Amino acid sequence: MCLAVPGKVTEIFEDNGIKMGRIDFSGNKQQACLSCLPEVKVGDYVIVHAGFALNILDEEDALETLDIFRQMV
Repeated sequence: MCLAVPGKVTEIFEDNGIKMGRIDFSGNKQQACLSCLPEVKVGDYVIVHAGFALNILDEEDALETLDIFRQMV
């Protein structure tokens, strides 16, 4: 089973010509490839799986999902 986790884009940059971003997952910041989402902006919430941002979420849905994850642990 795979789990894609929502996170907030805090920075966008290029690495060897590839659009990358720093994503904040409730305080844990990781890099992810943003090349699949050319329209993504700093402040957007994205779904990330295996290091790739796959979809942009609205903030309400992202926060609701994160709240459900917190309730599970």
